Amino acid sequence: MLLAATEYVRPASLEEALAALGSRAGARVLAGGQTLINVLKHRAASVELLVDVSRLTELRFIEVAPDGSARIGAATTYAELERSTQLRAAAPVIGEVAAGTVDRQVRARGTIGGNACFADPASNYPPLLVALGASMEIAGPDGGRSVPAGEFFLGLYRTALGPGELLRAIALPPLDGAGVGYRSLQLAADSWALARAVAWVRLGAAKPRTIEAARVVLGCVAGAPVRATATEWLLAGGPADADAVSAAAAAAGEGLDPPSDVHASGSYRREMAIVMAKRALLDAIGGAA
Repeated sequence: MLLAATEYVRPASLEEALAALGSRAGARVLAGGQTLINVLKHRAASVELLVDVSRLTELRFIEVAPDGSARIGAATTYAELERSTQLRAAAPVIGEVAAGTVDRQVRARGTIGGNACFADPASNYPPLLVALGASMEIAGPDGGRSVPAGEFFLGLYRTALGPGELLRAIALPPLDGAGVGYRSLQLAADSWALARAVAWVRLGAAKPRTIEAARVVLGCVAGAPVRATATEWLLAGGPADADAVSAAAAAAGEGLDPPSDVHASGSYRREMAIVMAKRALLDAIGGAA
């Protein structure tokens, strides 16, 4: 199906992009277009004006500071994330997730900002960004602001972006020896996930090793990423062993009511979220310094 008629602009600067977004209530940002274009083709949504930011250098960069913190421009492609040696040293999981995203054509066009802003419950990056403690840098008509990733994703296809605003960059704090685990259950290698879990774990220095702090975030089980706070509470200060992790991961299913569809029932998704949480935690512990 062809796109419905719409206006299109390719601004030369972030300032021009913001002006274009503010000119129409129905203006929308176009970055990679891997999802948006399909949505428009199927008439699931309509726009008055597409503002193409894919070539703006102000939105397409990777910066890594000496302390290991990083900033990633929202229009940075999966392929660029995958190839970045700097990012591989600071936050390797970002590039690893990009490398496993569908196929080469999508990785060449799709962007980390687009993935985040579309806020599909099955999107790769939202639960990861929440687990990493990322901040979402937003540009808008009233200037810039920063929103914690945990407050950016509001629900099904909803984010904290307001009228005329766009995501400018994603800021990542340094890992500082913390380990990260990322696990997904998929029907096939190139399919959407049925359940996803991301774990961030910092271990204490004394031996035997204990869990100093942990963040566990679930995806594909609700409209927005879900913090498994009960699991985090059970892990804090406890031993970094498989038995403790298994007991804590079981609490990740408390209060979850995932949707059912043709691929899986809600109860199956809930049980698989627990399994993914356990595996992600064990990976994170194994990767912690």
